[in-house]
Amino acid sequence: MVLTMMSGGDLRFHIHNIGQPGLDKNRVRFYAAEVCCGIMHLHRKSIVYRDMKPENILLDDNGHIRISDLGLAVRLSEGSLVKGKVGTAGYMAPEVIGHQHYGLSVDWWGLGCLIYEMTAGKPPLRQKGEHPKAAEMERRIQNQPLEFGEKFGKSLLNKDPKERLGCLASGGKDVQDHRFFRKINFRMLETGLVEPPFKPDPRLVYCSDVQDIDEFSTVKGVTLGETDCEFYCKFNTGSVIETGCFKELNVFGPEGSRSSDLDWTQTPETPKRSLLDRIFRRNHPQDASDDSRQGLNSNESYMKSGLVSTSM
Repeated sequence: MVLTMMSGGDLRFHIHNIGQPGLDKNRVRFYAAEVCCGIMHLHRKSIVYRDMKPENILLDDNGHIRISDLGLAVRLSEGSLVKGKVGTAGYMAPEVIGHQHYGLSVDWWGLGCLIYEMTAGKPPLRQKGEHPKAAEMERRIQNQPLEFGEKFGKSLLNKDPKERLGCLASGGKDVQDHRFFRKINFRMLETGLVEPPFKPDPRLVYCSDVQDIDEFSTVKGVTLGETDCEFYCKFNTGSVIETGCFKELNVFGPEGSRSSDLDWTQTPETPKRSLLDRIFRRNHPQDASDDSRQGLNSNESYMKSGLVSTSM
């Protein structure tokens, strides 16, 4: 439920919004290797992740990744499988779409989709800028052959889970042993001793434009106007402060010190007298004078005069 601040953004932003679509091969290999370790860790605890996609892979300050959003994850009982069309359109495995019983195999399909998109700059079975409906994507995943160039191998994207890399008895060790990862020392990687090939710039905001939310959000019918865009664009510059939204928080004392209401060392100002107090003092000047000399507060004076009972 709680995740440390991941200021490096998500992989979707890095794949599609910085330079040409796709990532350098060294970054693809590094991120895939860390995701592989994360998947194996979940699988050792009998947890199926079921929602592998670039938006859910976040980068920390140093360039390491975290798998986020386990809202669709499920724990398997010993030797059991699950059934249910769960995940994100375009990234679900064929056995999920086909309403079959499935287990850990779906996460290895998801890793294959992730590697494909990081390399090609687009998801498998979808052209750049194309937004087919969910039913069409499901048809393609189940029936349409994937096109692989020289950069790809189909081991993780095999439509048959029994032949898919990662689904053997080794529990993902066959994925780590693949020649694609021959330059990765997984023992050092798991201990955090491998330097990431990319380190986020702390001065930059790795965040998509607010209009991109519509591309993957299930909330429809919300239109953002020009005024909204101008307002949101100011968040990553800090100039939103100038709009006056935080005016009450930007009050300081002399030379940037705390304002008097926040400085506990200062004697607070005498509160303004209430209307009832002023009426009482106007009608009973002698009592008010006595109260002032004795230092009694207004509630005590009311109680003494009988205007306010102790039950109030």
